[in-house]
Amino acid sequence: MTEGVRSLARAFELLEHLADAGGEMALSELTEVSGLPMPTIYRLMRTLVNQGYVRQEPSKRYALGPRLIRLGEGASRLLGTWARPVLSRLVEEVGETANMAVLEGDEAVYVAQVPSKHSMRMFTEVGRRVQPHCTGVGKALLAQLPDHRVREILARTGMDAHTPNTFTDAEALLTELEQIRRQGYALDDEEQEVGVRCVAVALQGAPTLTAISVSGPSGRMTHEAVPSVVPIMRDAADRFAKELGPNAS
Repeated sequence: MTEGVRSLARAFELLEHLADAGGEMALSELTEVSGLPMPTIYRLMRTLVNQGYVRQEPSKRYALGPRLIRLGEGASRLLGTWARPVLSRLVEEVGETANMAVLEGDEAVYVAQVPSKHSMRMFTEVGRRVQPHCTGVGKALLAQLPDHRVREILARTGMDAHTPNTFTDAEALLTELEQIRRQGYALDDEEQEVGVRCVAVALQGAPTLTAISVSGPSGRMTHEAVPSVVPIMRDAADRFAKELGPNAS
C-alpha cells in the first residue's frame, strides 16, 4: 500500500470513528480509538478540516463537516435505488408494503418503498422524516445504538403520542429496545397509526444504520402472522447487507 493510499484509508477510518461517536471527538479520543500517532491524526484532521469534511469546534474537538451532507444525500438516494429489488421480493413474499429507512441525525428517513398490490395498502412518501420512537424502522434503528445515545436523541426529539399505543416514556422504550435486540426484530403495534402494524429488522453490518420493514393493515398483518414474516425479512436484510459490504462485487 502506497503512502498516499494509506493516508486516504486512515482519513476514512477517522471519519467513521467520528460518526460512531455521534459526530464529535477530541484529538486524544481519536488517538485512543484509532491507535494512530497523534501527529498523524492531527495532520489528517487538518486536511479534512481544510476540505470542509471535518470542522473544529471552539472547544478544539473535531466534528463531522458540512461537505459530508451532500455526499450523504447522494448515497441515500443510491441506497434507495439499490434497495428496490430487495423490497420488491419482500412484497412478493409477504404481500405487504416494504420500506427501507436510515437514521439521519435524530430522525428516521425513508429512502425506498415498494407498495403492496392490495387495494388497501400503506403508503409512505420517500424522503419522509419521522421521529424514531413510534415506528418499526425507527425502533429497529434505535436498537442498534447504545442506550446513552438513544436517551440523547429522545431528549432532543421528544416522544409525541401519535396513538394510545405510542411509547412516551424513555425508560419504557429502552426496555422495548432491549427486547428488540434479543428477538431480532421490531414491531410497530399501531404506534404510529391506528389500524397499521409494521415489522422491521436492522441491516446488520450495513455502512450506515439501516432498517427494512413491511407494513399493512392490522387485520392482515396480525400478531399470528409476525413469526412467519420475520425469517423472510431477516434473510432479505442479510443478503442486502452483504451486497452493501466492502467486499461486495
